[in-house]
Amino acid sequence: MSDWPDHFTRDMSCAPAEWQRLLQRALAGHDWAAQGDAQVRIALAGGALTLQWAPGPARQIALLRLPTLHLHFAFDGVPPAERQAFMRHLDLHTHRGGG
Repeated sequence: MSDWPDHFTRDMSCAPAEWQRLLQRALAGHDWAAQGDAQVRIALAGGALTLQWAPGPARQIALLRLPTLHLHFAFDGVPPAERQAFMRHLDLHTHRGGG
């Protein structure tokens, strides 16, 4: 996506513990703080991103069951170019193999 809105949701296929490991690596070098077990606040370009997550229903493909997380992104005072740069960075750290 080229223009990330201020608020949006997306789903990821991963367990909460896996998400937290991926997120910690992606946030290295950023000023951030956990706010409970399922929320972080990240300082970005004079503004902030509040990122919340909650488990969703597992997805099943034949015998394969994949855990799902619902993610909610709320940017506050972050310019569009900075939102795009951060989301590109986050996607690079959270995408896994495939093809």
